[in-house]
Amino acid sequence: MSTILAIVLLAAGIALVVTGAEIFFEGLLAVASGLRVSAFALTVVISGFELENLAAGIAANSKGLPGAAAGTFLGGTTFLALGVAGIGALLAPIRADLPRAVIAWLALGPLPLLALSVDGVLSRADGIVLVAWFVVALFGMARAGGSLLVAEASNGKRARRPFLRLVAGLGVLTGGGIVLADGLRRVVTDAGVSPTLLGNTAVAAGVEAEEVARVAVPARRGRGDVAIANVAGTIIHFTALNAGIIALVRPLSLDSASLDLHLPVSVAATLVLCGVLWLGRGIGRTAGAALVCLYAGYIAAAIAIA
Repeated sequence: MSTILAIVLLAAGIALVVTGAEIFFEGLLAVASGLRVSAFALTVVISGFELENLAAGIAANSKGLPGAAAGTFLGGTTFLALGVAGIGALLAPIRADLPRAVIAWLALGPLPLLALSVDGVLSRADGIVLVAWFVVALFGMARAGGSLLVAEASNGKRARRPFLRLVAGLGVLTGGGIVLADGLRRVVTDAGVSPTLLGNTAVAAGVEAEEVARVAVPARRGRGDVAIANVAGTIIHFTALNAGIIALVRPLSLDSASLDLHLPVSVAATLVLCGVLWLGRGIGRTAGAALVCLYAGYIAAAIAIA
């Protein structure tokens, strides 16, 4: 019975996130057009404000599960860079000729987290540094992408009540993500896995599963820049803002699995994504398949270590 419920939740979650992504995308383009700003820049700023991911990390750390807490932003980053980008490209090839400065900011994004984590602890002082870095990196990336000023609504028609559509789309996406994550956790928890493995795989993928729709929908409509902005902006949020706030609430200890596998892989995954974007001016289906294979290899390594 629990397996049937999990499958139903997964299916319902997928339906909700696809619907929410459509509404969100329409609202995003309309708001960007009305404000006369780049849709890329607007997406970078708002894409990563995912309170469910941050709340999961804070709660896990407060309950003495630092490995699971770290997984929300480490495993989440790896899932975004490899899983989300790869699956999104398989569903709809992503064409995006991004400014080189955007890719450079994305490559730099997780490096302060890597440097501050070498001692195995993210202190409150480290948290302050990461939050400050978030402001710098987010501004830098948004400014670098400001030249991508193609912010019209689809079909040349301005959507009615764009802010309402934007908020409604985010609401449906969030609700769908919660349902989808619950179904995924039910499936994986029944198998019995370690908190660190659970945090970096099931929790990270479950909470961020709606990102696939956020990438595939704009890519299918010819807005690869918006698709990549969702991934790039969220990675900056995770590796700087979320990690910093979690450490500010309570210092975060990183176990050996986090230090030896999940942290370096999250940085490497981001750099791989940057390399694909730099060389391919987007992500085709072949590159998408390669990213998904890399993510599968990471999951296999995580299971082997656990």
